[in-house]
Amino acid sequence: MSPNPSPLRFGYGTNGLADLRLDDALALLADLGYDGVGLTLDHMHLDPLAPDLAARTRRVAHRLDELGLGVTVETGARYVLDPRRKHGPSLLDPDPDDRARRADLLLRAVRVAADLGAHAVHCFSGVLPDGTDEDTAWKRLAETLTPVLDAAATAGVPLAVEPEPGHLLATLADFHHLRRTLGEPEPLGLTLDLGHCQCLEPLPPADCVREAAPWLRHVQIEDMRRGIHEHLPFGDGEIDFPPLLAALAATGYQGLTVVELPRHSHAGPHFAARSLPFLHRAARQSATLPPHGDPSATPEGSSTP
Repeated sequence: MSPNPSPLRFGYGTNGLADLRLDDALALLADLGYDGVGLTLDHMHLDPLAPDLAARTRRVAHRLDELGLGVTVETGARYVLDPRRKHGPSLLDPDPDDRARRADLLLRAVRVAADLGAHAVHCFSGVLPDGTDEDTAWKRLAETLTPVLDAAATAGVPLAVEPEPGHLLATLADFHHLRRTLGEPEPLGLTLDLGHCQCLEPLPPADCVREAAPWLRHVQIEDMRRGIHEHLPFGDGEIDFPPLLAALAATGYQGLTVVELPRHSHAGPHFAARSLPFLHRAARQSATLPPHGDPSATPEGSSTP
């Protein structure tokens, strides 16, 4: 395995390894040479709702330390709170008890992240509920996140909100709206999914990275095409990765850059093995680019072999 030639630290998301036991997934990633793991709290991987969470978290922390893996905690499990509603309930639900259930999940995630030594806790807003106007939804989001941000400040773990296509908070502009609404709290950071930048942001992905740099607390990566929210293996989309990785490295970002391929979990070990060499090749190419490189994405497809 070629060493990582850039300052970036690459991880792989456990939501793309859902058919593996957590111990097996962590061992696989360590053997492949990953620097860390994006750990989605889910029924098969450190279930946040099952008994003895603190004790189970301590065992995972010990295993991560043994393997030399960094970690970020992700909260995008599809059905961990409700077996019938994907990603439900959300921070925007009309029922305050439902919103409180989502906030409780995030509070648990903050405690887990602190115990694991994670660099961030990831979350997202959820979709706008039927019959709810946007102003009301933004107020619910801000109010429900406030105690979570307080807990994150106490724990010393940033809360990294992800702009998600189709959600209330879908773009970088939406993230800044939330940040201003909340009064720019120090624990509030950004999860930037680089494929989402290709999908719907007005700026090219490398420019999105430069614009987002002051708030970056977590990064997800995969290939994607313009206007289509489909997480693709590297080389199957339109992103030109060397200038994108050069832009990310230039920000001084210190967290993990986590491969996000949840719909390829059926072949997770294959895609985990294939993804890291691709990223290392792209990082080597990024080191040869002039400052800022070429920030544009190539519609013909990725230029990295």
